Amino acid sequence: MNLAAEIEARLGGSPPTPRLKPTLRDLVPQRDGYVVVLFDGLGSDQLAHPAAAPLRASRVADIDTVFPATTTVALASLVTGLTPSQHGLVGYQLWMPEVGAVVNTIKWTTLWGAPVDYDTAQLLPEPNLWERLRRIKIESHTVQPAHFDRSPLSRALYRGCRFEPADTMSDFADRTADVAGTGRLVLTYVPNIDFAAHVYGQRSGEYADAVAVAAEVWSRLSAAIPSNVGLLGTADHGHVDFGAPRQHRIPKSDHRDRVFYGDGRAMFVRGDGASIADDLPATWIARDETEGWWGPGPYHPQFAERSPDGVLVADDDALLLHRFSDDRMVGHHGAMTDGERRVPLLVHR
Repeated sequence: MNLAAEIEARLGGSPPTPRLKPTLRDLVPQRDGYVVVLFDGLGSDQLAHPAAAPLRASRVADIDTVFPATTTVALASLVTGLTPSQHGLVGYQLWMPEVGAVVNTIKWTTLWGAPVDYDTAQLLPEPNLWERLRRIKIESHTVQPAHFDRSPLSRALYRGCRFEPADTMSDFADRTADVAGTGRLVLTYVPNIDFAAHVYGQRSGEYADAVAVAAEVWSRLSAAIPSNVGLLGTADHGHVDFGAPRQHRIPKSDHRDRVFYGDGRAMFVRGDGASIADDLPATWIARDETEGWWGPGPYHPQFAERSPDGVLVADDDALLLHRFSDDRMVGHHGAMTDGERRVPLLVHR
């Protein structure tokens, strides 16, 4: 959010939320255009991986992502410049009273896979970052996996932004370099680290390969971006591995009169969560103690209705699963440990 505000201000705009702190602001070069590479799932701790050397060499600082530390919430903050409390997308699994269900905000289905009848182009407030930049004659482009084109999530996030499809990792660098230039903001989304961390974990060969590919994209862009364009990199969240012994399924009986959503590391509850917390590796935090976690006001009109009655914050070494949770994934995120919330600020100089 603050990084988006910083870039918007550098390009001549008027961001709705504060810019980076001065100590961080000084690390971002003033340029006539910017490219921001979003490495999904690349937390600061993960830069210690041997394959991440080119990325690690460009790290100038660490910054905090939003709560919860998850992709759709963080991306919504990036593309609006607003806090989750202000843009209204407050969880990956989101209770939406207007459709009467919990929605998977990546797939835009219910938790059991049924499609949701909702116009996602109207999900986030107007004007978003892209629309504000257009008003001051700044072009916006996003380089994304081709199959994301016109998806419900893309319609929500990239309203007013030109979509540039990429099919291979080489395409990500090439398409980004092609559209980078003066008076432009380019957001390039690199998804492979997040997928490998979720499915295989950080000790796997697949994860090492994914980090190496992301590092190659960064290296190629560092060599190709014009000198009058700033090249920045960051992430939406980090990852922590959780094997089967640390996964705790919430009993079916506890689902009666409760709605569970959010993430396994920070499980949102509509209903009474306090009475089940003692039987889980988690701490119950009631709603009146949590609202500031999503940021300050002015609140989105649906913030109160979409927010939970409280959050079951999993112990640092534990993962909570509700009845629709996928227990096959290794990597997880969503809570407030350093491994989940700390993301790097990369700057090519």
